[in-house]
Order: sequence, then C-alpha cells, then structure tokens
Amino acid sequence: MREDELATAVVAHFEAAFDDVEVRLEEPYDHYGNRGVVDAYVRVRTPARVEYLIELKSDAALGHVTGANEVLRQYRRMERYFYKDDEHGIRKSVGRDGPGVYVMLLFAPTSRCVEHVHEHRRLYGSVEESGTVAGVPATRKVAFLTNLDAAAEGGLGFLAVNGDVAIGSDAFARMVPSGSRLAGALADAQLAESVGD
Repeated sequence: MREDELATAVVAHFEAAFDDVEVRLEEPYDHYGNRGVVDAYVRVRTPARVEYLIELKSDAALGHVTGANEVLRQYRRMERYFYKDDEHGIRKSVGRDGPGVYVMLLFAPTSRCVEHVHEHRRLYGSVEESGTVAGVPATRKVAFLTNLDAAAEGGLGFLAVNGDVAIGSDAFARMVPSGSRLAGALADAQLAESVGD
C-alpha cells in the first residue's frame, strides 16, 4: 500500500465527514532551519476550528528510515515546529470543548507496518495521548488506519496503539474490524517479541 493511497483516503474521509474543511497535502514548514513537511494538514469547523497534523507511514516509508526513533523524531518535529513558522498559526479559544489540534502518526494496515509497530510497541506506546501544542489542547494518536474502503463516506477509522490498549493485547485484537485489511495484516505478520520482553 502506497502513501499516496493513504493520503487519498484521508482527503476523501475529511471531505465527506465535515462540511467546512480545508485539506493541504505535503504542507511545508520552516522555523529557523527546522524544516519538514506535514503529509496532510487539515482544518475543520465543528463549529470551533480544529486542526489535524497527519504523518503517514507506508511500507516504502519504513524502508527509508533507520527505525522507530527516526519515525518518532519526524513526528515530534512536526508537532514542535509546525506552528512556530511564519505561515501557520493556531488560535486559542476560550470556549473550546475538546482538543484544538490532533497530531497523528498513521500507519498503513499492512503486515510490514504491523511488524514494525509491534516490534517497537514500547516506543510508540510511550507517546502521551494528551498535551498542548502552541498553548492549545492537543490529542496525539499513533494509530493504524482502518476502514479505508469507507473513507469516501467519512468512515475512515484510526486504531490507536498509544492509548490504554497495546498492540498485541487481547483488547487490541477485539477492536480490529473483522475482515479488514488490518485484520489480514495482523494474521499475516511475523510478530516477534520486542527487546526487553
């Protein structure tokens, strides 16, 4: 599964799920030399403005990194510097109910991605779910994409691995949609114990 397929599903999902939405792919940022590109930058109104910074990882992307530490460095750099450059800003809202920004690291539902996340589950699981970005309440998700075929109807799902339910647990297995690509990837994956288990 290619990253452009994942991006297409993300765009289709947000355009179907929200009436007032703006999606930008490959959105660059630059804060005094701390440069990067957000795979998908999404702004919606619910009615308050909510933003999504999305980093997508496919099999090919995992082949170009040295490991989970590099993936997490890219993810954290996006969170740290995206709103510090001159082109992007996020508004604090006094009456906001819930997060103003979601910082998401989303993996393709493939056996290679499953093997990678499972092997490094302690690192990915250590990402705090809640926090702030530029003084705005934020939710962080490290997750697998699910329901890709329902993206055009706004039904794309995100099965987190950094919450209370760890990949490899019985609770995680129960949350995987039956017959889904993720279920097939989990069945096909060669899951070894991670270092320290």
